[in-house]
Amino acid sequence: MRRPYRDGRAVRGRPHRDDLLIAAAGLLGGLVLWAVGLHTTPQGRPLSGAWVLLPMTVMAGLETLRRTTPRLTVILGTLALVADQFTTGSLATVVMFTDLMYAAVLYGTPAAARRIPWTTALITVAVTIGMVAWIHEVAALLLGVVTGLLSFAPATTGAVVRNHRDAAEAARLRAEQTALLAEIDRGQAVRAERARMARELHDMVANHLSAIAIHSTAALSLGDERTTRDALSVIRENSVEGLAEMRRLIGLLRDGSGDGEPAAAPTLRALDTLLEQARTNGASSGLAFTLDDRREDQPYNHHDHQDRQQDRQEEDPPAAPHSRTPGLPAPVELAAYRIVQESLTNALKHAAPGTVTVELARTKRALTVCVSSPFGEAPMVPGPRAPGSGAGLVGMRERVALLDGEFEAGPATTGDGTGKIWRVRAELPVTEGSGTA
Repeated sequence: MRRPYRDGRAVRGRPHRDDLLIAAAGLLGGLVLWAVGLHTTPQGRPLSGAWVLLPMTVMAGLETLRRTTPRLTVILGTLALVADQFTTGSLATVVMFTDLMYAAVLYGTPAAARRIPWTTALITVAVTIGMVAWIHEVAALLLGVVTGLLSFAPATTGAVVRNHRDAAEAARLRAEQTALLAEIDRGQAVRAERARMARELHDMVANHLSAIAIHSTAALSLGDERTTRDALSVIRENSVEGLAEMRRLIGLLRDGSGDGEPAAAPTLRALDTLLEQARTNGASSGLAFTLDDRREDQPYNHHDHQDRQQDRQEEDPPAAPHSRTPGLPAPVELAAYRIVQESLTNALKHAAPGTVTVELARTKRALTVCVSSPFGEAPMVPGPRAPGSGAGLVGMRERVALLDGEFEAGPATTGDGTGKIWRVRAELPVTEGSGTA
């Protein structure tokens, strides 16, 4: 059911209950004044006696519409006040007119709220000057004062109250907008934290689970006892490591501390261990893994990198002999490690037999990570594969985007153009801004 009132105004033409009470009080007061014989002007007016009740009743009726049609009530109220001057007059009629003038500014349109105070001020000045010029007595100034009290004073009061009301409404809207923005920020922070947790959980556990899936399939499909024993050993090792990683992550999520000392973020120094695990897990699939680390400040040995090295030397001044580049920011090292880890996991799942190459290159501005794996139809035997969900590529892309880097992944051709590879390439800025990502 719709409310009959909104923001102090009546809607659909229904009078406000307060307006009905004001009209009743004004009419009752006027009747009491008329009954005891109190009038605003002496006897001898053209219309005397009960005629004073007519403009008073009209004014009381207009009070019921002071919020719904404020402009019309002021116009009709002015006519009723003029008519009241032809009678003996009633103070209740005058008081109700001042209330109509106040309501016209408070509840009227913004344009009316601006015009009415100026109009009443000009009327007050005009009446004062006209009466002084006509009567030529100082007492004529009282008529100007009365006009100001009847029109300008209530209009100014209404303008002041309206300004305070509008300021309070604006403050309320600002508070609501601030609360809404805070809720939006909280929701974005929650979504960002969930995405970060999903990336960490996937990167920490997917590698171990993929190895378990591959070797368990091998143990079930191959009848060789030695192969089965080796597969079970790999399964146990990856299960223990995966459970340890999961336990640390759950501990961090629960109380921020874990069961013991929190595990340090992995760095590129652990790539040898990561590749060794990949060699063990990918042996049954015909995969080999190599690392080509060119992070030293020295020329490349390959001819296809000579032009790039020359351009890089023109952009960056050469380093001192036998010097090493500064250390990488922690977020960059973590992102590079996770990209290599996920790329090796994807190679174990999908790559054709061949060599998977991990390349690292470093300049003063960026760290480049490139992982290439054979691309083609994977044989059915040997090398059982694990299904993929595509979350790894999404996580890698998100990590690079958080560091304002560049990422690309897809099929490509080898350097000699004789084969196809799947290449994952990420360029991670190593400027100061990347350390706070």
